[in-house]
Amino acid sequence: MDKKGKIYIAGHKGLVGSAIIRKLKEQGYKNLITRTRNQLDLLDQKKVAIFFKKEKIDYVFLSAAKVGGIMANKNYPAQFIYENLQIQNNIIHNSYLNNVKKLLFLGSSCIYPKYSPQPIKEKYLLDGKLEPTNEAYAIAKIAGIKMCQAYNEQYKTNFISVMPTNLYGPNDNFDLETSHVLPVLIRRLHNAKINNDNKVICWGTGSPRREFLHVDDLADACLFLMKNYNKSEIINIGTGTDISIKELVKIIKIEINFTGKIEWDTSKPNGTPRKLLNLEKLHLLGWEHKIGLKKGIKNTYQYYKNYKNESK
Repeated sequence: MDKKGKIYIAGHKGLVGSAIIRKLKEQGYKNLITRTRNQLDLLDQKKVAIFFKKEKIDYVFLSAAKVGGIMANKNYPAQFIYENLQIQNNIIHNSYLNNVKKLLFLGSSCIYPKYSPQPIKEKYLLDGKLEPTNEAYAIAKIAGIKMCQAYNEQYKTNFISVMPTNLYGPNDNFDLETSHVLPVLIRRLHNAKINNDNKVICWGTGSPRREFLHVDDLADACLFLMKNYNKSEIINIGTGTDISIKELVKIIKIEINFTGKIEWDTSKPNGTPRKLLNLEKLHLLGWEHKIGLKKGIKNTYQYYKNYKNESK
């Protein structure tokens, strides 16, 4: 990417967008274009069209999305499919209309079938049924992938699509109703410690296995791929290792120093049994993650404590 080029980071306030901003600044990119939701409603086709025409963007990181955990996906499927489709359609189409040199679309590992062979290769996309609890979100993301591929084929654009595994880190969402598993566990166990509770109830059986990638590693991978990858085929981003939710709880429990018991509410959904990504394509290009899970959880918990204090 040209250091002088104008780079638009859609969703710069979120977990992924804020990490991409940090990484761009770290690597000397200064011509960064951002808009808050109040400044630019990405659901509004006309406003997005005006923005792109005026700003003459060179590069786009499409990290804006409506995201959430199992509960949010289950309760608000209509919002998840509508908002994500609308955001994607507006940004991808206007990137084409205004001759954006390159666009990176952020997908998700939830695009893959619920019972994909493990580790999951990129070619398994659309090989089976999706996990019902996040089907609406997954379908929207698959549509975004296919849109990028179609524009590359018909209009000769350079739009790439990356599929990160489960993300966590600074600027995550810690809401008890809408957040993903790792941040919600941090908050629950922290609250239990502060309140001197003798137990914490966690969802499901604890048996599902998940792969977790620190968002700073994702941002590093995104910049790497913007510089080194120019194909329509999707590419996975992850660590190549996974752990059970029970093991994850143990790590967070130790980090927080919560001494109470963990109980499992088996009436609640587990979600997909296992999600581990195959990283052969990414590793062959020369990129690997740097932040281990224990170090990443320590970093994220410190952020959460600072965030709580600042927001009082």
